[in-house]
Amino acid sequence: MLNTVVSSVRKYWIRAILVLLMLAVVSVTAAFLSVKQYLETPIALNNPQVVMIEPGSSLIQITRMLENQGILTWPRVLVLWARWQGIDRSIRTGEYELTPGLTPVSLMSLLMSGRNVQYPVTLVEGWTVRQALEHLWAQESVRVTLDDKTDEEIMEILQSPFPALEGNLFPDTYFFTRNTTDEAIIKRAHTRLLDVLESEWQTRQQELPYDSPWQALIMASIIEKESGYQAEKADIAGVFVRRLKQGMRLQSDPTIIYGMGSAYTGVIRRSDIDTTTPWNTYRVDGLPPTPIAISGRDSIRASLNPNPGTALYFVSRGDGSHQFSDTLQEHNAAVRRYLRNNNE
Repeated sequence: MLNTVVSSVRKYWIRAILVLLMLAVVSVTAAFLSVKQYLETPIALNNPQVVMIEPGSSLIQITRMLENQGILTWPRVLVLWARWQGIDRSIRTGEYELTPGLTPVSLMSLLMSGRNVQYPVTLVEGWTVRQALEHLWAQESVRVTLDDKTDEEIMEILQSPFPALEGNLFPDTYFFTRNTTDEAIIKRAHTRLLDVLESEWQTRQQELPYDSPWQALIMASIIEKESGYQAEKADIAGVFVRRLKQGMRLQSDPTIIYGMGSAYTGVIRRSDIDTTTPWNTYRVDGLPPTPIAISGRDSIRASLNPNPGTALYFVSRGDGSHQFSDTLQEHNAAVRRYLRNNNE
């Protein structure tokens, strides 16, 4: 009788334990499935949102910040999962763009990737270096460090091989992350210029009137300011190269304007033409001492590969293109014709 009772009790407890184990398995499975569903469900974002991960931020602090912004629910679950995966200390600082469709798992992947938000800044052909710097300083995401530096100090920072700062940047669109310094960006623009100039110098025509890439860059800057019409840059270069070879002055209006600096008000007067500055190619022989702007590849290439021809003069037609002439008589007639047309 006693053995029967003991056997019955044992069976009862075995059944109870089995039931409890089954309940535990079911609970764990349900919890696992809930966590898995949570990790794979898009977070609460209807529009892209940028967040900043500051240096020293822990994953707990980051998930709480996202919870407070209404982006993330169950932040503790994500933290525990990341610890289980061994990635909780793999977050990289910086600015990230969170987009709709991002799940907690892909959020972690993004924060570990270092793919920070990229900002574009465009340096435009024909700008001076100072105009390019002022444009950089106007970017809210750029950290300004050079605004109190002289041209000579900036040249030392760039370690430029050239004798002056003007023309030392390559016009292009550069991408950067928030708090990148102006110094870092212009170093990239300077390095790009050196690469482009060296590449184009290697494929230059022979017997050009330049002693160095620097002189070619000076010529390129004048071509850049004379015309934005790519198809005729090499024709303009041809005129200037022939004038140099024949000992004629370049007589380029943009060199007058550059030499005038802030005194230029939009009109070149006779007195401006007659005023000697180092850049006024109506008054000085040969090339000016520095570029007058930053030059694009088309202008650099044109300066090193001018088109052949006989023209020694050109005048604007008023539509962005130019009329080329072989003689001064033809040129003066073209000037009168296009001045009259532009005034009608």
